[in-house]
Amino acid sequence: MYSLWERIKSGIAEFVQSRIFVLIIVFCITSAILVQRIFYLQIVKGQEYLDDYKLQIQKTKEIQGTRGNIYDRNGNLLAYNELAYSVTIEDNGSYDSIAQQNKVLNKTISSVIKMVESNGDTVINNFGIILDSNNNYQFVAQNETQKLRFIADVYGKSTIDQLSKKQKATTADELIHYLCTDKQKFGINEKEMDKSTVLKLINIRYQIWLNSYQKYISTTIAEDVSDATVADIMENLDKLSGINVEEESLRKYADSKCFANIIGYTGQISQEEYDALSDADQERYSKTDTVGKAGLEKAMDSQLQGKKGSEKLYVNNVGKVIKTVKGTNPKAGNDLYLTIDANLQKAAYNILEQELAGVLLAKIQNSLDFDRNKVEDGSDVIIPIGDVYNAMINNDVLDMTHFTDPDAGEAEKEVASAFSIRKEEVKNTLTKVLNDSKAAAYKDQPKEVQAYLTYLVSDVLTNGTGVLMSKSIDTKDATYKAWKDEESINVYTYLNYAISKNWIDTSLLKDYIKSNEQYSDSGEVYQGIINYILDYINTDNNFDKLIYRYMIKSGTITGRQICMMLYEQNILDKKDNQYDSLKAGSIGAYDFIRSKIQSLEITPGQLGLEPCTGSLVATDPNTGEVLACVSYPGYDNNRLANTMDSDYYSKLLTNQSRPFYNNATQEKTAPGSTYKPLSAITGLTEGVIDVNTYLPCAGVYKKVTPNPKCWIYPSAHGNLNVSQGIQHSCNDFFYEVGYRLGLNSTGDSKLDNDTSDGKSTQNYYSSERGIAKLQKYAEEFGLGDTSGMEIPESDPQISDDNSVLSAIGQGTNNYTTSQLARYITAVANKGTVYNLSLLDKVTNPKGKTVKDYTPEVKNKVTDVSSTTWQAVHEGMRAVVTSEYKDIFTKLNASGVQLSGKTGTAQQSQTHPDHGLFVGFAPSDSPQIAFAIRIANGYSSTFAAEVGNNVMEYYYKVTPENELITGEASNIGTGSNGGD
Repeated sequence: MYSLWERIKSGIAEFVQSRIFVLIIVFCITSAILVQRIFYLQIVKGQEYLDDYKLQIQKTKEIQGTRGNIYDRNGNLLAYNELAYSVTIEDNGSYDSIAQQNKVLNKTISSVIKMVESNGDTVINNFGIILDSNNNYQFVAQNETQKLRFIADVYGKSTIDQLSKKQKATTADELIHYLCTDKQKFGINEKEMDKSTVLKLINIRYQIWLNSYQKYISTTIAEDVSDATVADIMENLDKLSGINVEEESLRKYADSKCFANIIGYTGQISQEEYDALSDADQERYSKTDTVGKAGLEKAMDSQLQGKKGSEKLYVNNVGKVIKTVKGTNPKAGNDLYLTIDANLQKAAYNILEQELAGVLLAKIQNSLDFDRNKVEDGSDVIIPIGDVYNAMINNDVLDMTHFTDPDAGEAEKEVASAFSIRKEEVKNTLTKVLNDSKAAAYKDQPKEVQAYLTYLVSDVLTNGTGVLMSKSIDTKDATYKAWKDEESINVYTYLNYAISKNWIDTSLLKDYIKSNEQYSDSGEVYQGIINYILDYINTDNNFDKLIYRYMIKSGTITGRQICMMLYEQNILDKKDNQYDSLKAGSIGAYDFIRSKIQSLEITPGQLGLEPCTGSLVATDPNTGEVLACVSYPGYDNNRLANTMDSDYYSKLLTNQSRPFYNNATQEKTAPGSTYKPLSAITGLTEGVIDVNTYLPCAGVYKKVTPNPKCWIYPSAHGNLNVSQGIQHSCNDFFYEVGYRLGLNSTGDSKLDNDTSDGKSTQNYYSSERGIAKLQKYAEEFGLGDTSGMEIPESDPQISDDNSVLSAIGQGTNNYTTSQLARYITAVANKGTVYNLSLLDKVTNPKGKTVKDYTPEVKNKVTDVSSTTWQAVHEGMRAVVTSEYKDIFTKLNASGVQLSGKTGTAQQSQTHPDHGLFVGFAPSDSPQIAFAIRIANGYSSTFAAEVGNNVMEYYYKVTPENELITGEASNIGTGSNGGD
């Protein structure tokens, strides 16, 4: 027993003294500490750490609500949303440096671009810089303020004022270089890529950068992509960090060209637009939101916008989204119903286009050149076929840059070769003229050289680059006048004189003046100007167009070559039956191009020649609702919505036919004789004439000087009453009305004894008195302010000069088509002036009316007698039934009673007159009133033909397929005089 106990004690002693015992003790102590720490973390601090952990990995992402639809008055869909696949990228990666980030992103984006383009899809192109036709970078901005706002955004400045002077002067090339090379920017190697590839990368990188202040916002690389692109992306998704294919809601527009100027388009909100919002609106909008950018999309954005929703994102430790938890559902925006009749709108647009094409064909003649300065009247201006050929290049129907591409066609190569030779000749000629102090004066130079010199001095040095500082030029200076007005000195003399007067900004010539000294002598500065000019025109697209113009005039470039290039650039389809005939020479270029205008394969809007624009506004005279608001030409707002196509946008800005300009609400001209019903109402109501008054027309009106003529001169209308004065649009009749409105009571009493030259009354006439009375009634009929429509509109101008000329719609009268429509609406309904409206109602997504937009009555003209209304309406009815019965034959026979008034407004001697027509129907109980204008349309006859065809369509007098044929109209003679 003793030995057993001893052995136990001995064993315990040995164990305690062993290293194992020490290890056990250490293990127990550390285990106790660990248990205590776990208890503290899990129990004592557990909830706090859990909350912190969730805060780090949980993010909230906003989801924009679906935008409301836009419908016409009959429920036809005009603007809607369509689900489509978009390729997106989220830059949620973790990088060691900006250089690594740039390398990864650029490689990924480049790979995606190749996949997208290999399937025929395109990447986004909505950056503020594009490549022009000379492959040079240029700003998209329409004006200096927009350009500076864009530059400020790129430099990260919140306002333009924060830009330095150097930053404000940044060129497009310099801004691209900055984005590519700055250490904080995109790390793009410009030397290894062509400009097009660089720009595509910058487009996407810039959008990622704009979204970088908030993670988990995807940036679109390409939208509305094909199934083939989706398949390629999904197949390579594991190699494409941050890339995804998302289903997005894209804004779409039906019959876009017909409605674009009313509806507008959407796009991402700009910094400028965001800054302009009120504080309350800034709470509702974020800087990535899609908003209305133009038209009713912009005006009604607050109604169309949906209500945002949200979702929660959980990300792992490298920022990758690993879980999405549904949050608040977004709500769709309200739907907007317009007063517009979509079918009438489309019909009027197409009828206008057909008429314009018909006028062009009537005026095109088979000559390469025409000097319009030699004509005595705008109606005598013709369109030489050379101008049509030139329009293909000048208005960018043809792509000049493709002439030298490796895949250029035979005609393109011929033209490119001839152009290259001719440009060198032009540069040599200009170099000699610029260097020759004894060169001929400007007026003695050939016309072609004059055109080049005007372009270089005015368009390049003065207006384009500012080398010749317009603000410094003394326009009263004798030498300046000798150059500008008298054309009696040469360009050498003028520019050297400008140097001596410090009109030259030498800071812009520093790279072209050899001397390194601070001050250079005048000879060095002038040589610097020459070097600057020659370098500038090497890559100047507009100068190239000027050379092409004269090559076409001279026949160096032929019509056949121009026509063949239309096929080579796929503007026309080679499958048509005329291609082989043109190629073989069995059809001439003149007949060929006329046939393409006839078939509208080449449209007036593409050519940009006068006439190429038109407008129509139709209303319901009983309500003030706008039934149609047409501006020709339109544009494809689908290419501007969502992610803007910057190249297309820029092309629209430079198009000679100005598609962005709403000819219905922004273009102003004199109303011409469409104003005469108002003058008649003024004269009758003021008592200077009555319905039984007969006034003489001798062809020349002698009571004021210079003596204005009636349009019928050298013939005369004889004695007319007021209804006949309107019917025949007699200028002399309304000259006398304007004259009598300016007489005081003494002059009125002497009218019975007056002579044709006004000897009894001249001393009692005051134009100001007459103008005041005309202005009063113009105001009453709504011509003193904009029409009320909810889209941008130019301010009207009531004449303030010469009551005699103002009474026939001349003077300084200037109105938009929409304003004339409101005036004629009031004439139709006998005195109710509406604030016209394009809006019918707003409904919620369930169809319940949220707001009704019944047009307001602006005022009522109450002092016009029933006999006055009857006399004016009878005159307007007779315009249709008698004066222009050949145009309205079918309509008159149908029983539809139309009343109307033509008008011709002169612009200048060298440009065709504007043609106008206003009217309403039925005459005795109007349901529709309208105003039509064809700018530079030669004659009011053509506007009247449009009015007739639109009314035949509206009242179903003629089947639609007979009116809208897709071909140019067979127009009348247009020989209606100058009413």
